[in-house]
Amino acid sequence: MKKFIFNSIIILSLLLQGCEDNFDPKIYGTLSTTNFPQTESDYESYLMVGYLPLSGIWGYNFSDWNHPFYSVESGVIKFFDATSDYNNPAFIHNWGSSYLEWSADNFVNATLYGRGSSGAQPSHFEKVREVTRLTKIVGAIHDATTISAMKQKELEGEARLLRGIMMYYLLHIYGPVPVIVDPDLIGNAETERNMVRPDLGQMVQWIYDDLDYAQQNMTNSAPNGRYTADYARFFLMKHCLNEGAQHNEFYDKAIELYQALKTSDKHYGLFTDGNNPFVEQFKQGNKFNKEIIMALSVSKDAEGDKYGNFFPVSFYVVPADAAKYDKDNKPTPFELQGPGWEQVYNVAPAFYGTYENGDKRKEVVLTSYTVDNAERTLITRADIGVKWDGFIINKYPVEIVNPYQPTDFPLARWADVLLMYAEAVARKTSAVPTGEAMQAVNKVRTRAGLGTLQGAATTNFEDFMEALLLERGHEFLYEGQRKIDLIRFNRFRHNLKEIKNVEPTSQYIPIPDYAVRQAEGYGKALTQEFERPNYEQDR
Repeated sequence: MKKFIFNSIIILSLLLQGCEDNFDPKIYGTLSTTNFPQTESDYESYLMVGYLPLSGIWGYNFSDWNHPFYSVESGVIKFFDATSDYNNPAFIHNWGSSYLEWSADNFVNATLYGRGSSGAQPSHFEKVREVTRLTKIVGAIHDATTISAMKQKELEGEARLLRGIMMYYLLHIYGPVPVIVDPDLIGNAETERNMVRPDLGQMVQWIYDDLDYAQQNMTNSAPNGRYTADYARFFLMKHCLNEGAQHNEFYDKAIELYQALKTSDKHYGLFTDGNNPFVEQFKQGNKFNKEIIMALSVSKDAEGDKYGNFFPVSFYVVPADAAKYDKDNKPTPFELQGPGWEQVYNVAPAFYGTYENGDKRKEVVLTSYTVDNAERTLITRADIGVKWDGFIINKYPVEIVNPYQPTDFPLARWADVLLMYAEAVARKTSAVPTGEAMQAVNKVRTRAGLGTLQGAATTNFEDFMEALLLERGHEFLYEGQRKIDLIRFNRFRHNLKEIKNVEPTSQYIPIPDYAVRQAEGYGKALTQEFERPNYEQDR
């Protein structure tokens, strides 16, 4: 294991040393397999391995080829946005297999996937083993005797944040999965063969404990892109909302975390510059603006396998026949790049239709494009279902001539904190919030060019929650979280039927057959599918 960790750190260093003055996980000292880790810099380097599954690269080898969670090909956008009410089924523009199946919420074939991950067979189940790897790192830092107590807690907090985020994503992909969170149990044959799902409450608590320890012991002093105490608070706040239905005290915790973030020394706030601040905040010139609590820091020099994180989303959302110029030879939004590889992610016209008149956020959606042919044919809404599946998401636009756009991917924004705060207050009281909580929603709406909430949404709890879910859908379009929101509001199946006319085959992705067979070999029953207790009410 030590040799593997050592090699992983070297590989990570080669992959993620970019040229921006931001965070890139890298080696902080001189490594030796005989005495590593020893020094403070050794332990910091040891910790960096935990960022690999949370990076933006093509992929990496760990037991097999794996995609990180922020891979455009098979990361959170594919798992949580393409499977939501955002994305029409990709019947016309797809690369076959999972791109069509998942956009239609057909997860049946996921049982056949192997240990590795690919665009055709996206899988993250092997990350249960990477949780074990992080548990080993947590244990090593916890037992360290050669670093200061303060630094020890900071690094352990960071390691536990990385592990907590990994478990969070695994929970929302598969439901509870077998993981090892006690360093003393690593190497214990009985524990490692206990391949059964923990109950939901147990996994929820493991994630809570990791995120809570992190937010209490980490600092906010870090280069852009390296995780902080505030990011831990943000993630814990989100986790508390997701699981509050079974843990009512979590709503109080979420409100407490809002107060901590509101008084942070980072002084977060909504980005308000420009004619359309919502659009402008995602531009390359506004990286890590005051709204950003955390983002995947993307390098201009990144190539997918070296020189930092990359985020090639434009190649997955722009049609493969898109033109640089229209019939009047005027530049299109794709002048600096040209066509994409394939428009495998789109915006369902029915979802686009849920925007209010005057909502500036819908400007990130393109409802037509010009084909690169002799006639420069204009493809419009009338061609949906014939020549394309859905509209173009232009939230992360092509701004420069470069192999890949150096656009950061937002992971935590102040707008989310405001809407989560309002939701926490509403859920705690089962009533429409007033005062600061209602103002939080209206601040987000005002920035979008809209008026305050009106009518039944201000007097009826159910109507308010419906309006809030829609508000979240418009605000966080293609930020890798929509399916999680839909499940929290118990509207996953309902919205898929209403917006894209599909019935999901299951609430969560089924665990692959190979893992079920492996568990059977140990005499264990690893349940393949999972659904939450109230899923039957989602109609």
